[in-house]
Amino acid sequence: MYFVDRAVAVIKPKQPFADWLNAVPDNDMDLSLDSLRADSTVILIPEFEEPEEGVAYIDEIFETLFQMELSSWYDDESLWPQDRSLKTFWEWFDVEIHSTVIDSLDDALENTSIH
Repeated sequence: MYFVDRAVAVIKPKQPFADWLNAVPDNDMDLSLDSLRADSTVILIPEFEEPEEGVAYIDEIFETLFQMELSSWYDDESLWPQDRSLKTFWEWFDVEIHSTVIDSLDDALENTSIH
């Protein structure tokens, strides 16, 4: 095991995200907030001295994160909410910042781009 020179952010949907998802036309799913939060997105972010630095980094990349979360459910951007501002991002998602990342495997990490 070894420390990884990154911190981590856990992106957890809030009720407005669940409300949007369940209101999408032709959606035959009825997903609860608990079920959406049970398997959240985790991203590696730069190491930081203070947790506020991690939050500031999320503020810098929020557009990409917002798009990533929406597109994980629907690729059709016409179904996405019109307001995808920073304020809306924070209303739609909780973000937990954690400073310690440990890799329990000796295998090399592979990088795959997300677009």
